[in-house]
Amino acid sequence: MSAADTLTASPARAPRQAVALTAVCLVALMFGLEISSVPVLLPTLEHALGTGFQDAQWIMNAYTLACTSVLMAAGTLADRFGRRRVLVLCLWLFGLASLACGLAESAATLITARFVQGIGAGAMMICQFAILSHLFREPAARARAFAIWGVIAGIGLGFGPMVGALILAVADWRWVFLVHVPLTLFTLLLLRISVQESRDPAAHRLDIGGMLTLTLAVFALVYVITQGSENGFATPAMLGLASLSAAALLLFVQIERHSAHPMFDFSVFRIRRFNGALMGSIGMNVSFWPFMIYLPLYFQNGLGYDTLTTGAALLAYTLPTLLVPPLAERLALRHGAERIIPLGLGLMGAGFLAMAAANQAEHAAVGWMLASCVIAGVGLALINSPTTNTTTGSVSADRAGMASGIDLSARLITLALAIALMGLVVLLGISHYLGSVLPASSAQTWPAISQQLAAGKLNAAGLTTADAQAALRHGAGWAMVFAGLGAAGLGLLSGYFFRRAQ
Repeated sequence: MSAADTLTASPARAPRQAVALTAVCLVALMFGLEISSVPVLLPTLEHALGTGFQDAQWIMNAYTLACTSVLMAAGTLADRFGRRRVLVLCLWLFGLASLACGLAESAATLITARFVQGIGAGAMMICQFAILSHLFREPAARARAFAIWGVIAGIGLGFGPMVGALILAVADWRWVFLVHVPLTLFTLLLLRISVQESRDPAAHRLDIGGMLTLTLAVFALVYVITQGSENGFATPAMLGLASLSAAALLLFVQIERHSAHPMFDFSVFRIRRFNGALMGSIGMNVSFWPFMIYLPLYFQNGLGYDTLTTGAALLAYTLPTLLVPPLAERLALRHGAERIIPLGLGLMGAGFLAMAAANQAEHAAVGWMLASCVIAGVGLALINSPTTNTTTGSVSADRAGMASGIDLSARLITLALAIALMGLVVLLGISHYLGSVLPASSAQTWPAISQQLAAGKLNAAGLTTADAQAALRHGAGWAMVFAGLGAAGLGLLSGYFFRRAQ
């Protein structure tokens, strides 16, 4: 049976629906690849563009912050001006930004292009949900379409590290970004011949105040965390930005509480089942995804793996996110999300703590390290889909879109903050190790040396290769403990909310 026959019983609409589904799946594939393939590039970018540790953080965070800033606005704009029109516009933006990323000659240019790329990507993600829901109106066809979409999205996230490693092995790093240009053009062609325009005549006004204040609060806080380690957290500039973040957050809450059509309806936080599922969304993005940024650096510079071996190790980390979700859905239906989500968070925490234990050995056992990566990946795969289903299913049907928006925003905001926090933990861990091998009189130089080591510049720190690698492993070990305790703690909190709900 063909894909078109599978999706709908209407032979007249089936070919167009199949082409439209292909286009939407390509959007999901590109979105996932831009998250999971780029971390593999970071050690290479250090040599190609001279990027530092903070540059690497911003290369990832620029994309994430931009996605977060447009999520809610994109849905409203698409409903008002047309889902297809907004998706096409965002695809052009994404494709041109990908071209700019591939042609970048400096870290600043790459970070700027990544931010623009993230704006297009975040809006694309929202538009594709609305288009799929409009195209596939029969419940069974819609369920199958979203299942196919979920598999392709999982491939983008799960195989991104291997794709990035393969591109690095056979071509220049720029092709990790440039490959999206022909993919974007092909997707635009498919959309043109398959998707008709659709709107929501009852679309609400754009919540500009909420969007701007939330973005400002998150951006200022991330900046303080990433730059404070270099400039000093107690400097007037950092204290001022921290105050600005707090003020913007308070203003955001006030705007949303008094808005007739808020982006965030805070009353949903009174629903304990919603909170229990939301802890799963936060848990995976405070541990699993931010740590993937540091894994290539850890494998290549800390453990000495080559590029292809690093890609294979990262595949062990991410492959369960593709293979396990169907099992997770069946387990959630049989045993309930209130058991599966805390279990997945606990497994993820156990995987990271096992990784930290293996890292303590003088020569980390490859088998034990890969097994720990698989355990963490299985934990994430168990909760990824049940969290979204539970957050949307715990509210009434007319509020499901808003609940889904809060869930996705919580994921991206947590990811941006966790990338910054985990980077700070890595630096603190490296500095702690330096205190044992360098004289106390040189303590003022430790932060600068930590930045160099965290960026993969093992030869620039004036240490022996063995000490430089050990310092980097020590910092990564602290990040493993941070991720493990964070996931396990949120697992306990999730279980608490679910028990209160019952």
